[in-house]
Amino acid sequence: MPEDRDLAPGLFRRNPVMWGFSVAIGLLLAALLATTVVQLQSVLLSVFIAFFVTLGLDPLIRLLQRWGLKRGMAIITVIIAVVLLVAGLVWIVVPILVNQVTSLATSVPKEIARLNNEGWFDTINTATNGAATNALDWAQKTATDPKTWATVGGGALKVGSSVVNGVSTGLFVFILTLNFIATLGNIKKAGYSLVNASVRPRFEEYAERIMASVGSYLNGMVVLAFINAVFSGLLLWIVGTPYAFIVAVICFFITLIPLIGTIITTVFMTVIAIFTSPVAALIVLIAMLVYMQVEAYILTPKVMSKAVQIPGSLVLIAALAGGTLLGLVGALVAIPLAAGVVLLVRELVIPKAARG
Repeated sequence: MPEDRDLAPGLFRRNPVMWGFSVAIGLLLAALLATTVVQLQSVLLSVFIAFFVTLGLDPLIRLLQRWGLKRGMAIITVIIAVVLLVAGLVWIVVPILVNQVTSLATSVPKEIARLNNEGWFDTINTATNGAATNALDWAQKTATDPKTWATVGGGALKVGSSVVNGVSTGLFVFILTLNFIATLGNIKKAGYSLVNASVRPRFEEYAERIMASVGSYLNGMVVLAFINAVFSGLLLWIVGTPYAFIVAVICFFITLIPLIGTIITTVFMTVIAIFTSPVAALIVLIAMLVYMQVEAYILTPKVMSKAVQIPGSLVLIAALAGGTLLGLVGALVAIPLAAGVVLLVRELVIPKAARG
């Protein structure tokens, strides 16, 4: 009888010892799983990054397919392009970047002293009640204090270890990305095969739409960041600001931050340009404000037209949460993930609630 089964005593009443043993085993397994995840967090993060980079490159493969290439040739073409791009960055960009970073580190005290002697700086210092001079004095003292460089030197081993780890991790992500690009179709099929056959077609439809949105978003963010970096570097070079290349590289990564990235780069570039002259800083500020309008109303709608649109407040919340958990990578991928959740809520949860 169903009633008899409902009234049957549970495991705790029938065998308290076995119940306690089962709970203890469950807690130990949960603790073991959590410890394993923590120990493998760097590996899991690398896999996470490689998969999202793959999703960002997948729209290029689809584009080549629409142009007439078979998927195999499209994949080979994209892999070759990625390899050439990485090789070009290592061969051309990295030496320039290292040279400018070294030059910047040695010229900071001189630039601060020169700025302090500029006539226009006295006006700003008077307007800020001496705060500008205090800030420069602190920067100069920090840059020229032997203890500062002794501290840096003491951490040289750690820095070197971090560089080695970063290079090895980057190489691992690069190789894993190439593997994911070549086997993405098989990975999807294997994942879909784990879903119940009755709901598999619908699950596959939504999964493909979400992954396509993620790919379009990541691809679009990189394109916008590259345009911003090129414009920033050219603008600083035109106004005569030194180290324009390294600032452009920094602006590329800052612009990847959703919504506020361009604002941060505008403030950053204006501060950098003021070391050249107030006129240069004013030109940079005006040019970047104009660029922000062009980016918001022309570039972004064209580049991000295929990505799922979500409210601005949700973008900020997702970026903040992702950045808190995984830094810049988390902030970048949190937006398309939030877009996927919005898509599911809009097309599954809301219609179901309306029918209910």
